[in-house]
Amino acid sequence: MSVETGPVHPSSAPRDREIGAGAVLPPEIVRRAPKALLHDHLDGGLRPQTIVELAAETGYDKLPTTDAEELGRWFVEAADSGSLVRYLETFAHTVGVMQTPAALARVARECAEDLAADGVVYAEVRFAPELHVERGLALPEVVEAVLDGFRQGEAAAAAAGNPIRVGTLLTAMRTAARSREIAELVVAYRDAGVVGFDIAGAEAGYPPSRHQDAFDYVRGESCHITIHAGEAFGLPSIHEAVAFCGCDRLGHGVRIVDDITVDASGEATLGRLARYVRDQRIPLEMCPTSNVQTGAAPSYAEHPIGLLTELRFRVTVNTDNRLMSGTSMSKEMLALSEAFGWGLDEMRWVTINALKSAFIPFPDRLALIEDVVKPGYAALAAELS
Repeated sequence: MSVETGPVHPSSAPRDREIGAGAVLPPEIVRRAPKALLHDHLDGGLRPQTIVELAAETGYDKLPTTDAEELGRWFVEAADSGSLVRYLETFAHTVGVMQTPAALARVARECAEDLAADGVVYAEVRFAPELHVERGLALPEVVEAVLDGFRQGEAAAAAAGNPIRVGTLLTAMRTAARSREIAELVVAYRDAGVVGFDIAGAEAGYPPSRHQDAFDYVRGESCHITIHAGEAFGLPSIHEAVAFCGCDRLGHGVRIVDDITVDASGEATLGRLARYVRDQRIPLEMCPTSNVQTGAAPSYAEHPIGLLTELRFRVTVNTDNRLMSGTSMSKEMLALSEAFGWGLDEMRWVTINALKSAFIPFPDRLALIEDVVKPGYAALAAELS
């Protein structure tokens, strides 16, 4: 594979030949490897048993089944439709049981605990406060309940020997008109655990620039921005997110491959937008399992993450919605190991990419890389040697 600059494979992450291209990493090694997660939705990661219990407590009576095991299967099957719109419909049930402070705090606490148990040492988890006011909560009450839950989860994870740091992203729904309010919440809670601003929801017909006022406000307050773009819609969405809205990262960004041409000999030519995204090191929050489910990618083996890694875009690996996709960070890494022959070096590379791109202070990012990630992968590599 080559571009204008010649053959490319991430020089900072040469293939682990001992494990070998085409081999699959041992699952327990993958679980124990320190991982960083930038794109995970709070309302997409509930435990099925928690949904059942919260539905009973809050009087929510619309679940398709109250058997937790069956419910977990239902979410995955309903989301596995090839349609982003259908995928998003499953959230009615999770959001439906997340309408009280106690429920929000519980879901956030369990989220932190579950991620930590899977080897995630840093996570940015996002949610849309405006979706949790059906029972009269004010937006600040929603945010405070979630932040409290994350702190509880961090403490419980540390006590269990699985330390994790969780940053919170506040999401505005692109189909609604409350983005400025959400942007103001980001600024108000920036010193309490909120690390950035996001927009999400149906992409086609709702370009990022509809929320320009919110983006201008957040940038003016020196806060971070990530935008769902290039998932279910193409290059115009990515272009607006980058050129007009000033995003620091792209949520998914899968469709950037529409601006890349690979000829019969394997020579890749990047269009202007793709070159800009790569050259500016704009991180791509890629979610392989979710992308296959929603039709953004045809399969793991054909997921653009392989090409984009070879072309040295700043690729990161994420879960998106652990419940709907039946996934975890370990499962995502194992799937990529199987599809592309990724070894520990590739895992380490995307993990460092994620931490370089995290919305926390530089010294904190550096400490996680130098004191946690590098020693952790070195120890695991020694086990495999």
